[in-house]
Amino acid sequence: MAELDPEPQDESELAIEGALRPSSLAEFVGQQKVRGQLQLLLDAARIQQRPPDHILLAGPPGLGKTTLAMIVAHESGRALRMSSGPAIQHAGDLAALLSSLTPGEVLFIDEVHRMARSAEEMLYLAMEDFRIDIMVGKGAGATSIPLDLAPFTLVGATTRSGLLPNPLRDRFGFTAHLEYYEPEELEQVVARSAIMLDIPLPQPARAEIARRSRGTPRIANRLLRRVRDYVVVNGSGSTGGDVDTATVDAALDLYDVDAIGLDRLDRAVLDALIHRFQGGPVGLNTLAVTAGEEAETIESVVEPYLVRIGFVGRTPRGRIATPAAYAHLGERPAGGTLDLDDL
Repeated sequence: MAELDPEPQDESELAIEGALRPSSLAEFVGQQKVRGQLQLLLDAARIQQRPPDHILLAGPPGLGKTTLAMIVAHESGRALRMSSGPAIQHAGDLAALLSSLTPGEVLFIDEVHRMARSAEEMLYLAMEDFRIDIMVGKGAGATSIPLDLAPFTLVGATTRSGLLPNPLRDRFGFTAHLEYYEPEELEQVVARSAIMLDIPLPQPARAEIARRSRGTPRIANRLLRRVRDYVVVNGSGSTGGDVDTATVDAALDLYDVDAIGLDRLDRAVLDALIHRFQGGPVGLNTLAVTAGEEAETIESVVEPYLVRIGFVGRTPRGRIATPAAYAHLGERPAGGTLDLDDL
């Protein structure tokens, strides 16, 4: 049997993975209101032959903020420069980034709320007047040298818009709030990605993946890849070549993703609440230690979905498990452990 050269396959796979991101608003699935608002903003900028206003994209992880930033640059016919808040820890970092931008370039800063405060203050003037002040020297002999910048469009993305200072938030010309996807929208995402990945996926299988994707396209695409891996190793499980729901169930069960999208960490949190703390209330740090995870991960990754589906309640005294969580785990609530007035 002849050996296969892996390089062409690797390059093809990278191209396919990149193609999973839509390149235009017309291809982008979901977020209909945001798409309409962005389209108007981009069309107006094109007609007036100016860079689009600064844009803030707010919402939970995995809903398409980075993809929308790429689309803004693509539909504006501009270059895209990408950075992140944690990478900008000094005003000098931001000054070097801004001074290297070309006219009309789109600057995307992910997790913009995590920039250093000194960089945030420099960004105020840059966004408003396309100018920054560089301090030279220290003490009484320090002088400020103004530096003009090329006009640019800042696209900021944040998962926690409440942490943005008001002066920075107010300088964005448009703020888009991205919402979780409905299962029908996620089916469209899975269908498009399945075509790109050359996976024969009928509607029942697409619906099953969408149902377990927690309202998040990124998770839907990740689960689809795991199903693809399972099919490559074990076969599709159907006679016609299509990937049936039994195959999807087997693949996702192997990766500990249950029928409503809960994974190992979700169940660890619920298990700690119900079995270790009798349903709560329990503080976030205590819950994180018990589940073996960082408190920030519990609060930003696990908890939003569990709260949204009604499995966890947040109270002044801590987190509590709801009757729905007990029912999902096949448990019966202990008497007196759940104070519904605290929900």
